[in-house]
Amino acid sequence: MRTATVERKTNETDIRVLVTLDGTGQGSISTGVGFFDHMLQQLARHGRFDLDITCQGDTHIDDHHTVEDVGIVLGEAVRRALGDRAGIARYGHSFAPMDESLVLCALDISGRGFCACDLAFTSEAIGRFATELVPEFFRAFAHNAGITLHVRSVAGWNAHHMAEAAFKALALALRDATRITDPSGDVPSTKGVL
Repeated sequence: MRTATVERKTNETDIRVLVTLDGTGQGSISTGVGFFDHMLQQLARHGRFDLDITCQGDTHIDDHHTVEDVGIVLGEAVRRALGDRAGIARYGHSFAPMDESLVLCALDISGRGFCACDLAFTSEAIGRFATELVPEFFRAFAHNAGITLHVRSVAGWNAHHMAEAAFKALALALRDATRITDPSGDVPSTKGVL
């Protein structure tokens, strides 16, 4: 069972994440940021990961610390759950549509955290959730998971749809990249390690 639990407590957030990569898409998520919880549910459901995420954050200031720090902890949990990455597909990509929006996600579980996020949001907020927090989450997640991640909007104007398509695209690409394709346990790298 590829699973990991990570806890992190700072003066700004207190977070616990449990991730099971070979799950059924169940999510028990409570961050105090409703729209973000909805996005993390998409990640669990469409990635077929089981996620248990709790966060007590300083949302009385704003949502930034909560969103970024959950990205840090979730990324670390995914990195740990992957272990030595033996037998994984390593690469994944997906186009995810949602109504008028279309988002591309491509990733490499390379061990090198990098994120290029180009989402052309047409508004600054989705309700009270700042759209600038979507790329903040992706960056924190990619760097801490050791994933090279590209997320790009291809079409769209509705910010809710664009954000949701981005999280769904990440879920689908991550599901492909983390699946075991080589039962012999070879690490998919000419170096022999990732």
